[in-house]
Amino acid sequence: MQKLQFLLFFCVFIACEAPKKKAILSPILESQQYITVLGTAQDAGYPHIGCQKECCRNFYTGLHKKQKVVSLGLIDLEKNQKWLFEATPDMVTQLANLEQNHLKKNPIIDGVFLTHAHIGHYSGLMYFGREALGGRGIRIFAMPKMKAYLSTNGPWKQLVKLGNIVFTELAHLTTIQLNNHLKVTPFLVPHRDEFSETVGYKIEGKQKTALFIPDINKWAKWSKDIVEEVKKVDIAFLDATFLKSGEINRPISEIPHPFIEETVALFKNETFATKQKVIFIHFNHTNPALQENSKERKTLEKEGFRVAFEGMQIGL
Repeated sequence: MQKLQFLLFFCVFIACEAPKKKAILSPILESQQYITVLGTAQDAGYPHIGCQKECCRNFYTGLHKKQKVVSLGLIDLEKNQKWLFEATPDMVTQLANLEQNHLKKNPIIDGVFLTHAHIGHYSGLMYFGREALGGRGIRIFAMPKMKAYLSTNGPWKQLVKLGNIVFTELAHLTTIQLNNHLKVTPFLVPHRDEFSETVGYKIEGKQKTALFIPDINKWAKWSKDIVEEVKKVDIAFLDATFLKSGEINRPISEIPHPFIEETVALFKNETFATKQKVIFIHFNHTNPALQENSKERKTLEKEGFRVAFEGMQIGL
């Protein structure tokens, strides 16, 4: 009798708990079109090559977890389509994330949007080649110099020659209509353009619009006012490479980025609602705000800003 009562209790408990777990694992978005964050770290990821400092040592002691390089997925469940922003060194697992947790289909991706020719943003294209996926006609959205660089330099030009990738050439402020729900507009931003120009993107859905600017020099170098640009959209993923001056032992003139503290200062007198639009992304390994429980991240969130994390979803 006691065994029967226990089994009945166990079955009732499972029946009550199962829907709760399902709700946690499968959050309901307002829209069938959405952005998901696939990576948040600067080009070399976290932990960083050659780093023996506490920031990366904490990974090897199990205190912090691996952070993938900056990438966004754009998904339209209604149209059965998905796109990738950036082809990172972590692209294999980022594409698998899209397949397993968002939309499984053939081809593996409907297109990849590139921002510029720095290693964390295009080197993942190698996985589309002969030695790996052996892709056929994968659409790459790229600006003219980016397209020319990939087309004329090995090993990337082999991807073009073998038809692993094909290009859709972009132009500054010229909108690409992906379908009747989604459109993407590239815009030039100042950055270290050794091999290509650099762009950010405006991603527009039926209800919301997002900015994606993972790399830029100081905001003052841009022809636009970042505060005003953020006010025009619903979400803005902004360059957060370094927290403040003196964070690294290299001349910042070699790798200029807006410090988070500089961006925060620009938004100091703005409303909480405006600050909530800002989602910091593209963190160097030295940036403590990269880590989930850091006091620096908690301070940013207390001030009204948000910090990107893998798995974050934004409905469009």
